[in-house]
Amino acid sequence: MKIYKVLIGCFVLGALAAPLQAKTGDTTMRLSLSDAITMARQNNYSVKAARSRVDQAEAKVVQTRQSYLPKVTLSETLVVTNDPGAALVFKLQQNSITASDFDPALLNNADLINDFNTSLQVTQPVYNADAAIGRSMALTAKKAQEQMAVRTEESVAFQVTKVYYGLILARKNIEAVEESIKTMQAHSKDAAKSYRVGLLTKSDKLSTDVRLAELQEQKLLLHDEIKNATDMLIVMLKLDPDVTIVPTGDLVVDRVLPAGAEQNIPENRADIKALETYRQVAAYQEEMAEVSKRPRLNAFMQTNLHSNNIFGGGSSWALGMTMQWNIYDGMASAGRIQETKAQAREAMYNYEAAKSNSLAEVSRSFRSLKTAKARIAVARKSLEEAKVSLDYIGTQFKTGMAMTFELLMREQAYTYAKMRLNQATYDYCVSRSELEYYRGS
Repeated sequence: MKIYKVLIGCFVLGALAAPLQAKTGDTTMRLSLSDAITMARQNNYSVKAARSRVDQAEAKVVQTRQSYLPKVTLSETLVVTNDPGAALVFKLQQNSITASDFDPALLNNADLINDFNTSLQVTQPVYNADAAIGRSMALTAKKAQEQMAVRTEESVAFQVTKVYYGLILARKNIEAVEESIKTMQAHSKDAAKSYRVGLLTKSDKLSTDVRLAELQEQKLLLHDEIKNATDMLIVMLKLDPDVTIVPTGDLVVDRVLPAGAEQNIPENRADIKALETYRQVAAYQEEMAEVSKRPRLNAFMQTNLHSNNIFGGGSSWALGMTMQWNIYDGMASAGRIQETKAQAREAMYNYEAAKSNSLAEVSRSFRSLKTAKARIAVARKSLEEAKVSLDYIGTQFKTGMAMTFELLMREQAYTYAKMRLNQATYDYCVSRSELEYYRGS
């Protein structure tokens, strides 16, 4: 009997502990905007991919060291033959030839011979003009990739900022809707009382219920917006899918707009600097194509070990210089030069277009910032007036001196004014971040 009691007690404890474990699994993270941006710079896949491209550019720089470092090649070759000429040469290389090997009968009917050739060759570049330029081009290309990686971080930070502000906006709108729901619930009770005593028609009573249902539906949609924004932040910050993010920041409006921000040409922006660097890369490509017509000069040293058994027999060495000059290649070099000239022009056009677009982007962001600030002032005044009007009509409605449609109109106007103010504040914060993004840090 005691055993049954113990088992029952274990089952009860397990049932009580299960909800606690499920609740513990839901993690709530209080997150500031600066922390979110820091996490994105560390964890975001786009940022990591951009840094990988920098690593690839660094690897190409390492590869260009072949323009001045020697190349060492070790090879081992085995040949088995009864060719008379080859057999005589192999014996000479193996230092194993004898006078009897010149017997015409043996020369014409050579025995089977093995030759193990261990060869070590060292090649040292002496003059390769295009290879030297290629190294400078690789170093410049790496610099461009570093600048593009910086811009990728800035782009991800801007996207995180927009989503973070969107999460705050949705939460503020829910607060506004919940406040309106409480207000409408109170008015709905008053309407029910008035309906029971015959002061309101059934349609007027139902209209308050319809408005309350609209607000409940709006609240559900805003909860979806919060979930969508949270999911986007989870992806961009590489967080656990079960995390619930609570933003600790707010939508803050500056007292004074940045002076002269719309007049600054953001030439120091990372992506524009990268395009300028790509112009230099294109110039190096053009120069490299030009000098590829020059001769190449390399020094070499080679040692050979020949034996009929591996690592034995005769050895030899040789030192020398090789010169290679591609005098005519069927217009291939001329075509490459023409291509690189066109690529250089394209790089210049891209750079100039980016500068022009950046100035327009800065001007547009600054206009949006000014407009949003003006909208905030208008929305605040409208909210104050809507609040006074709603309070007045609400009092009149309780005493039966105001119609239901008047109450609903004032309540809708008040809710709309609150959400307009939230939206204008959100637009201001996003425009400010957008202005900083287009100006570059």
